[in-house]
Amino acid sequence: MEYFGQEEMKKRGYLNEDFMFFKLKDQKKTEIEFHYHDFNKIIIFLSGDVTYIIEGKSYTLKPWDILLVGRNDVHQPIISPNTAYERIILWLNPYFLDAHKKDNADLQSCFSLATERKMNMIRLNKADIPSLKQTLDDLEEAINDSSFGSEILKNSLFIQLMVKINRLFFGMDIKKKLEDIRYDTRIENILTYIKNNLENELSIDLISKEFYLNKYYLMHLFKKETGYTLYNYIQKKRIIMASDYIKSGLQAGDVCSLCGFGDYSTFVRSFKKEFSLSPKQYYKSYTTAQEHHI
Repeated sequence: MEYFGQEEMKKRGYLNEDFMFFKLKDQKKTEIEFHYHDFNKIIIFLSGDVTYIIEGKSYTLKPWDILLVGRNDVHQPIISPNTAYERIILWLNPYFLDAHKKDNADLQSCFSLATERKMNMIRLNKADIPSLKQTLDDLEEAINDSSFGSEILKNSLFIQLMVKINRLFFGMDIKKKLEDIRYDTRIENILTYIKNNLENELSIDLISKEFYLNKYYLMHLFKKETGYTLYNYIQKKRIIMASDYIKSGLQAGDVCSLCGFGDYSTFVRSFKKEFSLSPKQYYKSYTTAQEHHI
């Protein structure tokens, strides 16, 4: 399957396929910037020395850990080049998963629950690994097959995998503290505050007063924990929210005020810098893609 680079994904802002499956293994010095996707992503860690940072939380991974990276979650892997990094990655089209809702079972529930719990990792019991591994092996085989019914089989195995992952996440003991997770509760609370107030003023002075922190210490701590300056993180989240509004059909002028931008020209300039498209071009590109997908 074709793998799109980050710049291409930024321009697209959507995933055209029902889902994409990658099984990757490499050993090289790779530095990946903090980034996000406009679709949900699952990472199944197989081997290596990797820490994943997702919205300010650091997860030091063990084999068969599963990461649920929600759409628009800002994340970054920190990869040691001393050992091979092996993983399975799935990109999930929300429209495809929505089409398979049955009896109020939403296959994207694990991502909304991850946001609610502020927990993006599933650490499997040893007894759960063989069944998951078998489904993944069967899915990979079906993806590489072109015989009768291969597309139906591929999709059914993917749905089966999503059911299993949701069940595993729902079945986790949320009271049990997992090791290998590091975060600062102050930053966690600030990220929640930002998320809930994107349409309002969010100056550094205001946030430092709200959380009783020296503003210079706040800026240093925020950068250390999230990889972003406070200002750039807020702007990134506002642009992400703006892209959702644009896709829903709202006019750019209305979106500008709804997302807390000071003036229209700043908004358009920031939008074009992020997506390499104007709001109008972005909406046209998105609707065209959806028509093709349908």
